Amino acid sequence: MAPKERIEELREKLNEYNRLYYVENTPAVSDRQFDEMLRELQELEQRYPEYYDVNSPTQRVGSDMTNRFEAVRHRYPMMSLANTYSLEELREFYDRVTKETGDTEFACELKFDGTAISLTYEEGRLVRAVTRGDGTMGDDVTANVRTIRSIPLVLSGDDWPRYFEMRGEIYMPRAVFAALNREKEEIGEQPFANPRNAAAGTLKLQNSSVVASRRLECFLYAMAGEGLPYESHWENLNKAREWGSVSYFGPHAAVPYLGGDYRFHRRCRPTAAEPAVRYGRCGSQGRPLRPAASSRLYSQGTPMGRSLQVQG
Repeated sequence: MAPKERIEELREKLNEYNRLYYVENTPAVSDRQFDEMLRELQELEQRYPEYYDVNSPTQRVGSDMTNRFEAVRHRYPMMSLANTYSLEELREFYDRVTKETGDTEFACELKFDGTAISLTYEEGRLVRAVTRGDGTMGDDVTANVRTIRSIPLVLSGDDWPRYFEMRGEIYMPRAVFAALNREKEEIGEQPFANPRNAAAGTLKLQNSSVVASRRLECFLYAMAGEGLPYESHWENLNKAREWGSVSYFGPHAAVPYLGGDYRFHRRCRPTAAEPAVRYGRCGSQGRPLRPAASSRLYSQGTPMGRSLQVQG
């Protein structure tokens, strides 16, 4: 087999194995087999640099030193979320939405406490990752985001829009946060105050290999763009999951009203659980699922929907 063909074959297989491992939670090969294939690809790419591809699986390990982050203007502004601790305000939000749209179905999910990110895909390939910044301009942190293994560099399928964005939250799992702070204390450094600060600080490091070692994760919750597959937020997220671009997205609950109990779901490694929300209070079956106690509601009817963060 010609070197170019072998390189393309390895990239395709490794991308699929990554998707199965990080998105579907169904590993198809052992860690050793994966590492051997990755090593072979690295050697071939070094031997034949003319076949370099920024979206190759080998680029996830991170190595480039970045002197600064380029400021990028968001094509679609990243607006801040309204939040509330009040059931009365939650009902007022519901009334405002339904007054304009009529009968409305809501999608709910847990709100991760991390740092907001916008991922731009063109022709099914990740081309840019930008922080929220001031909502209009953000920092280009693409090199660092490429190291996050739950974010696909190349989408599955072929029915995605030519250009679209996925909005989400990059966060540091509690176990990783605890281990990182132990390491800092052992070498006499000041520990991070909380997982949110740790995630935000890590994303702004200039050495992407260090970013890769800190095992950040990403939860994607919204799609933005023109010519999206569907009119509703709910349907677009389910379509995005087919492409592999919603790695931690399980079926969000469709909530027709704000009274009583309603349930929503998310994928959770290594075990799955079904968090329950009652009037904005988030809980789980015996264990916390994410760094902050809040949730987000989206009304259906527009691709991005309307959102309200509910603190609990």
